[in-house]
Parts: sequence; C-alpha cells; structure tokens
Amino acid sequence: MMTNNPPQTAGFEMAGGTLSVVTHDTLPLTSLFGVAERKNPKRAFLFVSKVLGRHIPIAPATMRQTYCQLAAQIPQDLPEPVLFIGMAETAVGLAAGVFQEAKKQLAQPVFLTSTRHPVSGELLCEFKENHSHATDHLIYQPEDAELRSRALNARTLVLVDDEATTGNTFLNLLQALREAGLDEVERVVTVTITDWSNGDIANRSPLPVDEVALVKGRWSWTPRPDAPVPVMPSVNVTASGTSRLSPYQDWGRLGMDETECRIGTHIGAEPAEKVLVLGSGEFVWQPFLLAERLEQQGSDVRFSSLTRSPIATGMAIESVIAFSDNYGLGIPNYVYNVAHQKFDRIIVCVETPAETVCPALLKQLANVAPHVEVLTYE
Repeated sequence: MMTNNPPQTAGFEMAGGTLSVVTHDTLPLTSLFGVAERKNPKRAFLFVSKVLGRHIPIAPATMRQTYCQLAAQIPQDLPEPVLFIGMAETAVGLAAGVFQEAKKQLAQPVFLTSTRHPVSGELLCEFKENHSHATDHLIYQPEDAELRSRALNARTLVLVDDEATTGNTFLNLLQALREAGLDEVERVVTVTITDWSNGDIANRSPLPVDEVALVKGRWSWTPRPDAPVPVMPSVNVTASGTSRLSPYQDWGRLGMDETECRIGTHIGAEPAEKVLVLGSGEFVWQPFLLAERLEQQGSDVRFSSLTRSPIATGMAIESVIAFSDNYGLGIPNYVYNVAHQKFDRIIVCVETPAETVCPALLKQLANVAPHVEVLTYE
C-alpha cells in the first residue's frame, strides 16, 4: 500500500549500469542495505543486506530484531494450518527466525526450506529461481506425520525471501505448490526485508496476497551499453556431493516446528571476546542460535555465512575469501567482508564432516583470527 510520505530515492552507479530505487517508507535505506555487482549475466546487481547476516557479518541481536519486526507485520487472522517456506540458500535463516517469532500466535504452524542439496525424503515439488546463479530448488515433505499433514493441508502460505525484485520466484513457488496438490491454500503472505516489486506479486497472484516487508518500493535498472558481460562461475548445481550430510535434518529441509540450539552446546565465550560464527550454505539456523547464545553471554559476536553466491568486490563487498565447497560438489564458495577484519576466534559451522572444510579457507581465516575451529552438526 502506498503511503503519503514523500519519496525516498537512491541511485547506484555500477560498472554494468545504474540501479535506482524509490520508496515512500521512512526507514533509512542505508540502514538496510548496500549494493554490489553480481557475477551473473542475468542480473548485474545485488542488494547486500545489513540485517540478514549473510554477506556482511552482523550482531545476532540485529538479526533477531529483524525477525521480530517482520513477524509483527504478519496478519493475525490467517487460516490454519500455516506453512512457512524459506528460500535457499540466502533466506533460510531469515525464514526460520521469522517462523520462530510468528509461530507463537499460531496453533498449527509448520516450517520448510527449499534446498539445492537432495536428501533422503519424499519430494513435495520443484521450482525455479530464474534470475539466480543456481536456479533449481527442491522442497521435501516433512518427515513427521503431524507436520506433513499440516503442510499438505495448509490454508495459508507464508513465503520468505530476503528481497523481492519482480516477485517471479514467489509466483513460481506458489504455482509449483498448487500443482503438487496443496489445493486448500486460500491466502498467501510474502515476507521480505526489501520488496521492490511495487505490488506486482499481489497483482499477478491467483490468490489473495499480503506483502510484508521492512521497505517496499520500486526499482529500475539502466544498463550501460558498452559494459562487459559478467562471467559467472559454475555454481548452478542441485545435486548430492561426495560429502556425507549430517543425519540431523531438523532445521527445515524435512520440516520443523519446535526449535532450540543443539550445536556447540559445550562452547562458551569470554566476556567481550570478539567472536565470528560462520554458518555454511543452507546450514545457518543452528549456527545462528549458537551465535545468539554466545552474544547473550556477553561476547562481542558477529554472524555471517559461507555462500555459493558469486559477487564482485567493491561497493558493499570490501573483501572476499574464495575456496572450494564442503559438500563435495566441486563448486567455488565464498565468504565476504571477513578478510579485512580481525577477531579473537572464528567458529565455522558445517553439516558435513570436519575434514570436508577446505584447507584454503581455514588458512585464510587464520590471518583474521588466532583461533579458528570447525564445528560439525553430528
């Protein structure tokens, strides 16, 4: 819904063109995101969130605040059961956090994430994220019978992503879920940090849509005619790698209801110790809960994650460490905005065995902190 506030605009000159955004919301845009250039010929720009904990290390308390702010905007009169779905990989943690806050008001919630890592389970559907560096997503049915029943009989969908530009991914997912037999769905809620679709999701959806976001508006991209076409690394893989996944798939791929921190329960931190906790790929929710616990003990904690997203340095990306993925897929991974900082300790959390973590990553992290440890979810 358009407000009567005066427009707030921002423009970003990039190598490939100019990105412009307009919003009537009053939250300062610079508090929410910067921008960077993707290594992706399908979309040259990326909104780099300052409240997500993915490409910029931030305090867990900032992430929790975002979860609470978004959950508070979700309508209270949703028909139940309510199925929450988080988009892999970037929005898995955001979605789990919003779910944890929003479920307090619901009797029959269930949470799922999309994934690019096949697991042992019954597939619910597949869908495309057409503009992405990795287009194919899988969604599995929950393992638990009660959660499966809630998912298959959902009357409301709450779809969570970090941002929306066109809304195509949400609409692709909605269509895939309906084709998979979710015939009872009568209402949809989209949840994003920034929604630049300008109401297009609701306009194009076959079902009523509530659009929840911290900032809504519109965007435009003016390409530079002589700009070189970005070269994208080969990361478009949805497959099982050679590394064994943890048997504990209790954080979203196979359904989640209750959630508590089960990783690193033996770990403590000293007051004011500067600690960086890194999740890895889609495995971010349990690592976030660990980071939040250490922060609540008085440590100076930041959270971020390893990712397969290829982004150029410059603008919101001050530094990058490149290495091979821990899933045995043979694809490049990255951690952004860490190499130029200093920490007392870095904890790398993975859902694969410790020996699958690339030595090149650990060597470069050793230049950032005197203590680097790998924590597995096994």
